[in-house]
Amino acid sequence: MADFDEIYEEEEEEDEERALEEQLLKYSPDPVIVRGCGHVTVFGLSNKFEAEFPSSLTGKVAPEEFKSSINRINSCLKKNLPINVRWLLCGCLCCCCTLGCSMWPVVCLSKRTRRSIEKLLEWENNRLYHKLCLHWRLSKRKCETNNMMEYVS
Repeated sequence: MADFDEIYEEEEEEDEERALEEQLLKYSPDPVIVRGCGHVTVFGLSNKFEAEFPSSLTGKVAPEEFKSSINRINSCLKKNLPINVRWLLCGCLCCCCTLGCSMWPVVCLSKRTRRSIEKLLEWENNRLYHKLCLHWRLSKRKCETNNMMEYVS
């Protein structure tokens, strides 16, 4: 019987934690979304992000810092995405013969590119943005024009 009471108390604690998270989300400002603006998109990851400074970040981050962060992300994408596109084309050409197994390198390279961008964003957060009470992350969102998913920063 005592075990049942402990489970009930844990559920109350979880409800309190959810309520705190909802309050934090209610009072936190709307996120600033930086969308991909490139011509090539592989598995939702565009080949570059917009370097234009969002007006909602005025007074929080220097435009030069924002631009240098975006340039670092874009250079990482510029280095990795052409390889992904080549493997995607090869994988599509050989897909029938390999029963889809030729697509695995593309999936692995895409995950590696995404992880390297996430590590870069974490480095940027630790270096500057956490000190300014800001947080960069790569997140998946639904495209406005169609049902496909895209990664935004």
